[in-house]
This record gives sequence, structure tokens and C-alpha cells, in this order.
Amino acid sequence: MNIEISKLSNGLTVVTDPMAKLESAALGVWVSTGSRNELPPEMGLSHMLEHMAFKGTTSRNARQIAEEIEAVGGYLNAYTSREQTAFHARVLKNDVPLALDIVADILVNPTFAAAELERERQVVLQELGQARDTPDDIIFDHLQNVIYRGQPLGWSILGEEATVAAFTPRALRDYSGRQYRADTMILVSSGAVSHRHIVAMTEEKFARLATGSAGRTPPAHYVGGDIRVEDDLEQAHVVYAFPGVASGDADFYVAQIHAMVLGGGMSSRLFQEVRERRGLCYSIYAFTNNFQDTGFTGIYAGTGETETAEISAVIAGEMEAMTGAVSEAELARAKAQLKSGLLMGLERPGTRAEQIAGQIFTFDRVQSVAEIVAQIDAVDGAALKRYGTGIMTQPSMAAVGPIKKLERHDVFAARFAHKREAAE
Repeated sequence: MNIEISKLSNGLTVVTDPMAKLESAALGVWVSTGSRNELPPEMGLSHMLEHMAFKGTTSRNARQIAEEIEAVGGYLNAYTSREQTAFHARVLKNDVPLALDIVADILVNPTFAAAELERERQVVLQELGQARDTPDDIIFDHLQNVIYRGQPLGWSILGEEATVAAFTPRALRDYSGRQYRADTMILVSSGAVSHRHIVAMTEEKFARLATGSAGRTPPAHYVGGDIRVEDDLEQAHVVYAFPGVASGDADFYVAQIHAMVLGGGMSSRLFQEVRERRGLCYSIYAFTNNFQDTGFTGIYAGTGETETAEISAVIAGEMEAMTGAVSEAELARAKAQLKSGLLMGLERPGTRAEQIAGQIFTFDRVQSVAEIVAQIDAVDGAALKRYGTGIMTQPSMAAVGPIKKLERHDVFAARFAHKREAAE
């Protein structure tokens, strides 16, 4: 990787990542703001702003934005997370100037027209309804809410019907003016790009971007607990969670490998014990969610009504087993999975750009592949034991579906009481 980084006079960071022999490029702007930066009446406003950015600027209407990028065979999209909002494009190398111009236009010159907002409000309300009709999606919102109860980090990215219904063009302008500032943004381009050309174009196209930093992000802390929604579904969806680490923590890769050994694939402990040996579910896996100041390790299981009576005890047993010995073969498999995912991602310019933005937000620099691989290779069985023991002190649960037989949260938590006592 031959990455170059420049900071423009207005504070905007520009990063280029040339990839030899490519005929295309990915570029985008990542904004260090998301749903956790909202105030209570703004719940869902980050996501609405992402939608509205495509609905017209001072020089293009919504149709023109779509037609111009697609006329050159390009792709333009965006997403909102709890900590970031991204606007990204993929085009052939000769069309990079057009893509950059469009991305700059929707960020610097949005109109937030009232008529467009009314139309898009209905789209977002339908999206919210669709999410609530999808139990294996909404279960993760329930989990986030119970882990970070009463905090913006626990709110749904989509917001709530009442807040979405109340959004106004002024609310969008106020939020954009507060959060969408040069110091909160990183423009990254990977593929067939030239640093000198990208910097020159960015300096021109983003000249009118508001300067200065946004307000401080409110700190978050793991609260934990239990949330259950009884519903007439064919399957019960259950997620368990334990306190984890932040994205910049020294144990970040320890947490990743712990989750991989526990439930990261068909050879993982949970898959083999819960699905293959006992047949308790169709889908089960472990994961980590990491934010700038907090995080958690989670386990998802989709299971039948009858099987809910047994599954919590089995999962608790596997969590307990992870505080013991991890074989060299398990450790090697987990490391190989992480490294292959990293290296395969580097073959795609869009993935590279996203990873670069995330690393700069976290570390204020870009880690080399060799540095990341070294961190993964340094994780040993003792580190997994230490991490696995440390996270078992405050279990949380979220469940949706036919869950009357599911073990109570206090019973599940009591399975880890000895770990809490040892920690205290």
C-alpha cells in the first residue's frame, strides 16, 4: 500500500490509496457522526440526512444525481452507522472527477427541500416498519438498547415513528451545520487515482465546507440487562452479550479471535456443540461490536420454541469453557480466518477505502498490513483466557419470538456469578 495523506487548509483530511493496474476507483467521504451524536428529538436524523443528501442540491435535482452517475456506469450510495455516515462511489478511472463532484455537491450544497422531505419521510417510515417485521434484524436493535439503555448509542439508527414524523428542513440544516464540518470528515480514494489530482479537486469542490470541529461525542458505558418481545413466530431469535472493548483497545484482536474461536464459523465451538452435536438451532454465531469508547461480545442464536429451554445453559457452558485451554489448532484457524478476511478485502478498492477511514478515525493514522498481521499473530491462549474470563461479569439478553421457555435473565446471569465475585 502506497498511501498518501494531506490535510487541506479547511481541515478536511484527504487520503489516496493507488492500486496498480486497476481501471476503476472507489472514493467517498466518511463523516465522524452517526446516531450516537443525536439529541433525543433528533433520533434517526443522521439516517434521514443521509437519505436527503441525494434528494437535491443547488445545482442538481434527485433525478440528475442518479442519472449522471449511472450514465457513466458508476455506483453511488451511502450508509449510516452509530458513529459514522459515509457517502461513497465506484467509477471507472476517467470518471473520478465526476464522482468527486457529485459527492462534494450532495455534502456541501444540499437543499433539504420540504417537498422532498415529505416524500422521503414516508420511505424511512416504511423502512422502519420493514425492520420491525424482520426479527433477526430488529433483535440487534433491542440488544443495543438494553446494553446502552438511556444513551444515544442505544438508540435505533432509523429512529422512531414520532421523531421521524417531526423532522423539518431546519432540523436537517441545524444538524448538518453542527456535525458536517471539515474536521469531522475524511475523503478517501482507492484504485486508479492520483494524490495530486484528488487533492486539487477536493480543495476546489469542498472550499465552501464549514470549518471547525463538531461538538464532543457523549461518552457511553455498558449498562446491560434483559429485553424480551413475545411474538407468534416460527423461530425464536436470541442474542446474548457481554462487556467488550473499544475499537482502539489493545485487546481489539484478542476480542476478534475470541469470537472467532467461540462462534466464528462451522469449525467453531458453538456451531459444533449447539448445532452439529445437539441440533438446537439452525443459525448460531459469535461477534464483536466495537465503538470508540466501549464495545461488547455477542452471540446470536435462531432456534425453535422447544429448544429455547436448553440453549442458554449450553451457551453459558461454552463461554465457561473458553476461559480454559484453547488448542493451537483452534487458535491457528481463527487467526487464518481473520487474516484471510483482511487480505481478501484489500483486493477491493471500496473495502480498502472504508478500512482506511476507520483506522484514521480510530488511530489518526493508517496501520500497515504487516502491523495488523503482527497484532493478530501475537494473540495467544493466555490472552484469550484472560479476555474470556474478564467479559463474563455482566451478561445481557435480548429475545424475540416464542420465548416462554427461554431461561430467565437472572438465572442466566447466575451462571456467571462466580466470575463476578472473582472480579470484585
